Amino acid sequence: MKRTSRDIRTANRYGVLRHIVAESPVSRQELAAATGLSLATVANLVGELLELGLLIEVGYEDSDGGRPRGLVAVNAEGGALIGVDVAETYIHVELYDLSLAVIARAEEELRPGEREPSQVLAHIVSAVSCVVAEAGIPADRVLGVGVSMPGMVDREGGVSVFAPNWDWHDVPLLSLLAEHIPYPLYLDNPLRACTVAELWFGAARGCDDVVVVNLGTGVGAGIALGGALHRGVTNSAGEWGHTTLVLDGRLCHCGNHGCVETYVGAPGIMQNLRELAPESPLLHPDDQTATIDALARGVTAGDPVAVKVVRDTARYLGAAVADLVNLLNPEVIVLSSWVARRLGQPLLDEVREAVARHALRRPLESTEIVLCPIASNPVSLGAATFALEGSLASVGQKSPKPVRRGSTVAVTAARTRSTPS
Repeated sequence: MKRTSRDIRTANRYGVLRHIVAESPVSRQELAAATGLSLATVANLVGELLELGLLIEVGYEDSDGGRPRGLVAVNAEGGALIGVDVAETYIHVELYDLSLAVIARAEEELRPGEREPSQVLAHIVSAVSCVVAEAGIPADRVLGVGVSMPGMVDREGGVSVFAPNWDWHDVPLLSLLAEHIPYPLYLDNPLRACTVAELWFGAARGCDDVVVVNLGTGVGAGIALGGALHRGVTNSAGEWGHTTLVLDGRLCHCGNHGCVETYVGAPGIMQNLRELAPESPLLHPDDQTATIDALARGVTAGDPVAVKVVRDTARYLGAAVADLVNLLNPEVIVLSSWVARRLGQPLLDEVREAVARHALRRPLESTEIVLCPIASNPVSLGAATFALEGSLASVGQKSPKPVRRGSTVAVTAARTRSTPS
């Protein structure tokens, strides 16, 4: 698709705001140098964002003999953003100010069997209402809600195309939510959300070619190439968890056998444990979180069963990650989401060793493999940027919804404070 002048201007606006959030406060001259845009273009975009209330003037700096340069920064009080992380076992929601500091958070458990769209939507609506009430902010200050939904999504149509762990097909998620949530809604999936969060606030800052491996109940890989998200033709890129790792292996929810997800996702790790030691007290048959937590504690205590399960899981994961190294030649691969966070450094060490056995030497030498450094929920943080992008895209349209509703500004400022907590 050809990019229109509006598309280009929106991208430039987003780039300027992203840099301001990252380096706030900053001068227009510094913005021009960092973005490659002309000073006149930057001045125009900054003026537009000041008028919208997304930025504020914060003083001047000396300029080597010339006139002092005006500095701009994010207007943290210019609005609020909400990021929704819909996972297979929980709904996690965070509300941010425009510096992306967390103002309120809420989490609701999805019990086994709660997989119908009406049940999941009820939890989302409840959690969103909860954070707005807790923050005590007027409804008109909420600029937008970004929703991260597992599986394949149609972000333009607001549809959950396929969520394999729930067997959802073509659920019109955003139109259903719009009946209960009175804010602008934006949809994507956790692979993209985690990748955006890492590019703005995490281990991928300053990198162009990045893979973020999402290890939770489901498994996937968010990809950024040339500094931009790689979505694929149908927004389906990154379904690496459903590539074949073991021929004729375990049956996957997607209908195939031997997928990566069936060996390194939380249910797959539980199966690794079950096959090794079916009577192990580490195994909580109906509780993924409790099992992964027990394994993490067991590894720390030197429990031989826990150590072997994590090592075996890392062998599978390392072989699959080596494929990403060889195929994409990224600068950094980030292990993200709750399974990676809980198993932590022991898993990372084993994965690095396994990747070294399988990956080609030259691309591996240029790839760093790390854990996600973001202290708060990276999916919620990334999801909030969906609302920012949507708001920026609506600037200048006929009858725009007040763009105070989502600006890229928000996200980058948080970067300077590490991550919201």
